[in-house]
Amino acid sequence: MGYSMWKTKHLSKHGSYEDQEGKVHKLDTGREAELQREVEELRERVKVLERIATDDRGSRLLSEEIDKLRDK
Repeated sequence: MGYSMWKTKHLSKHGSYEDQEGKVHKLDTGREAELQREVEELRERVKVLERIATDDRGSRLLSEEIDKLRDK
């Protein structure tokens, strides 16, 4: 049982799985590459948002802009 758990974990790390017959199959990496690219894009967006949120001048301007929108 312990070996089976180790084997499953090991295969999953390498993008593979074992079917009920014991045959090892590779997972489709096309979708994986797309998801990895999307994660990188989202990380860049978060960095930009963090800069906007922590930049004093930017946050003051953003605050003023929000206040203007509230006044309308």
